[in-house]
Amino acid sequence: MNKTELIAAAAQQAGLSKKDMENALNAALDVITAALADGEKVQLVGFGAFEVRERAARTGRNPRDPEKTIDIPAAKVPMFKPGRPLKDAVAK
Repeated sequence: MNKTELIAAAAQQAGLSKKDMENALNAALDVITAALADGEKVQLVGFGAFEVRERAARTGRNPRDPEKTIDIPAAKVPMFKPGRPLKDAVAK
């Protein structure tokens, strides 16, 4: 399912127009993105949590030349941890 299909399905279920649903989804994604950029954790009870984690610096291998190593710098990466209801729904 892509974003357009998600908007159409959610709009139908909520009884909203596609344009209103698109605006709501874009606003929600913007708020989540801004919160993560500020280092905050976003928890949606029953769905899951978004957070930013630090990935440590490490040494990797060049796939084209396995003899050579490359330094991979530390980075902040967004992570998603699903909640129990979401895990249970997917497992069925």
